Amino acid sequence: MMRIRKILLLTGSSVLLLLFSCTKNYQQLNENPNAVSVAAPERLLNPALYAMVQTNVAKSWQINNQLTQVFVPLNEQVEIHKYIIRPNLSDPIWNAWYLEKTNFLDMYNLAVASHSAVTGQSEPYMAIANILDAWASSLITDTWGDVPYSQANKGKENRFTPVFDKQEDIYKDIFRKLEEANTLLTGLVTAQLLTDNQKSLDALYGSSATNVIELDRWRKFGNSLYLRLLMRVSARTEAVIDGKTAVQKIGEIVASPTTYPIFTSNAESAILRLTGEDFPLRSPFAGYRDVDFSGTGSLSEFFINTLSETGDPRLPLWATKVDNEYKGIQSGYADGNIPARGSTYVSALKLEPLLGNIMNYAELQFILAEAALKGYIPGDPKTYYNAGVQAGIEHWGLIMPANYLTTGEIMWPVTGTEDQKMEQIMTQKYFTLFFTDFQQWFEYRRTKRPTLPIGPGVKNDGIMPTRLYYPVTVQSLNRSNYQEAAARMGGDDLKAKVWWQVE
Repeated sequence: MMRIRKILLLTGSSVLLLLFSCTKNYQQLNENPNAVSVAAPERLLNPALYAMVQTNVAKSWQINNQLTQVFVPLNEQVEIHKYIIRPNLSDPIWNAWYLEKTNFLDMYNLAVASHSAVTGQSEPYMAIANILDAWASSLITDTWGDVPYSQANKGKENRFTPVFDKQEDIYKDIFRKLEEANTLLTGLVTAQLLTDNQKSLDALYGSSATNVIELDRWRKFGNSLYLRLLMRVSARTEAVIDGKTAVQKIGEIVASPTTYPIFTSNAESAILRLTGEDFPLRSPFAGYRDVDFSGTGSLSEFFINTLSETGDPRLPLWATKVDNEYKGIQSGYADGNIPARGSTYVSALKLEPLLGNIMNYAELQFILAEAALKGYIPGDPKTYYNAGVQAGIEHWGLIMPANYLTTGEIMWPVTGTEDQKMEQIMTQKYFTLFFTDFQQWFEYRRTKRPTLPIGPGVKNDGIMPTRLYYPVTVQSLNRSNYQEAAARMGGDDLKAKVWWQVE
């Protein structure tokens, strides 16, 4: 069974591989005469998408929210907020993401195999698989840097020790896949494709009421994701797609809304709306007691104070009061100096459907605000900034307060410096990315914003980790390729920079 273990741990192969037997007659023993011989591509979509989101929400709660000063544990054995990260923290995330990446690749390959030039019915599956593969691959490489890619997810081909591709090359292929997805979905609006017994097999943009999948929204999601990732690598001057730099491609996409449609409202956001305690989209926190979810720590001073100072209406949805006031605690507090408990997560967040956010319209507006500020696209960054603030509030079902954008700390600093304006954009983007996998951490690493106070107990030379350690299992079972990648990156170190991080 070591062979199966290697497949799962090193290349993230499909769950279906668990059906392999350890006997030489496994093919005959595991055949089901009543089942189809090849899985339909659409049947991989919901389980893999849900598993990704479930992992992302749980790990955002555990890791991202500590690193980026959303939450601070009141337990000195939990040290991520002090930039102390153990190598074994990586294994479950790596395994989960690679496993679902395999399912997205399988979905694409099955769609290609069943492609009909007459009906073209496989093209939506190919495009959706490419978008989701790009999303999963970006999470993997942005977390570790150079990782297995071109030879990964090939356990069925007896490839158990894949090489680690350079992040630059991974990003170039991610962009190729997003381009292909946009092309495949061109001209497609809706389709009655992903249905089974009158129930949609697309939980993201499908409708069980109408039995259609909104392919135009998938296309907008793919291109909005494209902008997120182009902005991430925008500091690099190398060509990343079709001889163009990331900055040039950002300009092309924004200038061509017909060729590259993107989100135009909150209604088009990519959100896998979790269903609380109910299956099939059960919240990863459904089995948690309130004390398990929010009683083991408090929200940070930065998180609480910033929301309070701007009069943000989302604060009561996210934070409890202590002695009739919102109170945060210091992140990275000194060893042996655990602070008194402050505000915690509102317990209702455990079952909140919006925690299934993948990418929303407000985030896109802040991407466009930054692009306009830096001259990548024409237009006034204030317009995009204001739209992002409003969309971020309305995303949570709230109404933006009157005069909210024209008074106080939230108001766009018209006469401010570029640094001040970037701080304003990234602070609001930070709150828009609440519980969105590791995006707050990625964006802080890219921009060093919002400015986060460094507590006296912080380690790692006071530097927020720029990546995670490679998983222990990878270090052991793929040692030669691991050592080569680590050396290329400057060591398997929490301060080693990934390719797109130039600051």
